[in-house]
Amino acid sequence: MTTTGEPADDWASITERKVLDAALDRAPTMGWNARMVASACKACGLSDGDRELLLPNGPRDLAALLWRRNDDAAFESLAGVDPTTLKIRERISRAVSARLEAAAAGAEAEKRVAGFMALPTNADLALTLTWATADRIWRWAGDVATDWNHQSKRTILSGILIPAMTLRLFDGKDAADAFVAARIENVMAFEKWKAGKDFYSPLRAATDFLARLRYGPRDAA
Repeated sequence: MTTTGEPADDWASITERKVLDAALDRAPTMGWNARMVASACKACGLSDGDRELLLPNGPRDLAALLWRRNDDAAFESLAGVDPTTLKIRERISRAVSARLEAAAAGAEAEKRVAGFMALPTNADLALTLTWATADRIWRWAGDVATDWNHQSKRTILSGILIPAMTLRLFDGKDAADAFVAARIENVMAFEKWKAGKDFYSPLRAATDFLARLRYGPRDAA
């Protein structure tokens, strides 16, 4: 229970921030693992029961907290940018760069998280978090698509974010920026090609065919 005068429903978020800060101090030497989480929680005065309550999935929960913190930091840095003054590719590039730099601010700890997230058992978490970041970037860029384009744009951008983050952490900003610029050109070329296609035509044709089988030709008596 909290004794700081904070509302009871704030205990989790306040304590999560403290534990995450402690984890970031320890990760460069301890790695991103259950032992590190236990050490960070102990440093914050948490009992084993508190730790289980706050972080039932241990390092996975902390990795998600850090990821979302970096998302928030990236978009805070974009607060003074009016995306409507930029071309779409510039919006995406600016937002991706902001996200990469947010992670790079704590590079040594982030490298440990990257290794943890690369484990096969954490692939689901990595993909979920990356997709959410891609969604946030597209929304910031002004995307309002609700059809299958909504999914395809975020899936494609997710495929850019994961290797770009790895390059930024291990090979530096120039390598990451070059990769992102090249991939965004590919995305824009794909979007241009896609704009001239009617992807619903096969579905309409199949529906019309099935309707004729069931009800006969439209002009039939």
